[in-house]
Amino acid sequence: MADIADNRLPAHGVDADTVLARLDALAGDDRDWRGGRVFSLVYNAGDDVLDLLTRAGNRFSAENALNTMAFPSLGRMQHDIVTITAGLLGADRRPAGSGRVRGYLTSGGTESLLQATKTARDRGRAERGVTRPNMVLATSGHAAFDKAAHYFDVQARRVPVRPDGAADVGAMADAVDDDTVLVIGSAPSYPQGVIDPITDLGALAAERGILCHVDACLGGFLLPFLATLGHVTTSWDLAVPGVTSISADLHKYGYASKGVSVILYGDAALARLQPFVTSNWLGGLYGSPSMAGTRPGGPIAAGWAVLHYLGEDGYLRLAADAHRAAGKLRSTIEATPGIAVRGAPDATVLAFGDDGTGSVDTFSLGDALVERGGWFFDRQSPPDSLHATVHAGHAEVIDELCSDLADAVADVSGSGARAADRGTTYGTV
Repeated sequence: MADIADNRLPAHGVDADTVLARLDALAGDDRDWRGGRVFSLVYNAGDDVLDLLTRAGNRFSAENALNTMAFPSLGRMQHDIVTITAGLLGADRRPAGSGRVRGYLTSGGTESLLQATKTARDRGRAERGVTRPNMVLATSGHAAFDKAAHYFDVQARRVPVRPDGAADVGAMADAVDDDTVLVIGSAPSYPQGVIDPITDLGALAAERGILCHVDACLGGFLLPFLATLGHVTTSWDLAVPGVTSISADLHKYGYASKGVSVILYGDAALARLQPFVTSNWLGGLYGSPSMAGTRPGGPIAAGWAVLHYLGEDGYLRLAADAHRAAGKLRSTIEATPGIAVRGAPDATVLAFGDDGTGSVDTFSLGDALVERGGWFFDRQSPPDSLHATVHAGHAEVIDELCSDLADAVADVSGSGARAADRGTTYGTV
């Protein structure tokens, strides 16, 4: 939280060039994501895509999606994004008799997961009279579900994962009771990149008459293309019986600007529980499909633009590049004594660290990678891990990283060095 004495509004305006120069100076200590040194937070598909995103976002930087009667262009773009996403996530492969898929845009994965939780709570209240709702998920489920639990008074029941990092469906079934409104799976999970057994989770939810949400915020715009390439064969999307909603972030492996995510529901009745509508004030009808009222047009336009610019062949190329780079990193880790991959990752997201022999301190290794090449990895615990979200932008630097990784392990191996900073910060206040 900033101290209000830290700064003051300038008495006189500053010229644009000076303002922009100050912004450049402020960015001086930021991590080099353009150079492929960052393995989280930003997804880079190349300078041409970045230029497109900038131009599309700027074109609609002032427009407001609060009212698409004023800006029907934004309404059309949202419709197109949702429809394209639904096609990617199994809407056309659902069992006969399934409802028609409906969906909305949100500002990001966290908001999509908040909405999935609120919708499940409201459905539990309306149809089953649940007054003390809970949701069941693995310890690998995203932290945003705990945020949702806090906001919407839904108990989050977390169950330990299996040794391979996947959700333990049997243990989750034991945690379900009459007040459970939602069962959650990840495709893949953020911590270790493992796709949960969604088919089994969908069956569990259907048997108990509760909702099943798939958090594909990370994989929604990656796994369909990896499946086409033959790298992913497991079932995980809306086509799985029992899955009632799914979320996917366009600003992750869709390579769009922050922040635009999609949440889809398996039928219209469920989807109608998400929006908020009121006329209980003097300003007329107020309706909003997600948390925000005012919604910036720039990210919507950038998301629409990148889907059409890349197309299926572009996404297949980017998925192949990301998969190849992730495979090289994983092979290097597996061939390097002292470190090991965590769990059994299914796609291009993985975590790694010491192999249990005690020869390498994971966070000292992270420090060594920063010092050697400016490589920035998120830190996780438990267990102590370095987290790598490998995307297409890493393809050109992955060989350099793998070389530096082997050298960094040699630097810290057996030295007894232990990083003083044991922090594992994923998000900051």
